[in-house]
Amino acid sequence: MSISRDRLKELENLPDSEIDTSDIPELDETFWQNARKVEPVSKETVAISLDKDTLNWLKHETSDYQNLINQVLRAYMNQH
Repeated sequence: MSISRDRLKELENLPDSEIDTSDIPELDETFWQNARKVEPVSKETVAISLDKDTLNWLKHETSDYQNLINQVLRAYMNQH
């Protein structure tokens, strides 16, 4: 989803008092007892050779094919 620069400026200047948070549940003590800190996984840029048909299929599936490759590799890693 894209957002216009004008709309982004409107949102940036919107006072907190005008933000509707009625659909966001309050966080109770139970939430904080079960909460855990999750560190983001850093990424490293690498160059790999892929079969052309494999790469074409990935690109056809999504424009975010690099992330898809990462998801497939992570799923494989988690299973082994």
